[in-house]
Amino acid sequence: QVQLVESGGGLVQPGGSLRLSCAASGRIFSSNRVDWYRQAPGKERGLVATISTAGMTNYADSVKGRFSISRDIAKNTVELRMNSLKPEDTAVYYCHVRVVGTNIDYWGQGTQVTVSS
Repeated sequence: QVQLVESGGGLVQPGGSLRLSCAASGRIFSSNRVDWYRQAPGKERGLVATISTAGMTNYADSVKGRFSISRDIAKNTVELRMNSLKPEDTAVYYCHVRVVGTNIDYWGQGTQVTVSS
């Protein structure tokens, strides 16, 4: 059983930056796409960023140019760097992996990001 653990959330002022990290208990990141999702109060969970096994990245339109996803295979972590944060970025952020070729999903417990002055 793989466990994903997010860290790095917190309270930041508008325009500020945060760096979220997702650590896995197993070597799962090198062979599977990794996603960051977020869920704001009263809203559905939505996809924020993805990184493929080849290192290709994709972003939701709302975060393009501000967020950056990266993967460190040696450290077995995936990071989400968030710049120019806005109040509408406030949400719980989740790390997610779907094991390739299966319907097996792994989710972290989430980390709260609050953007407020």
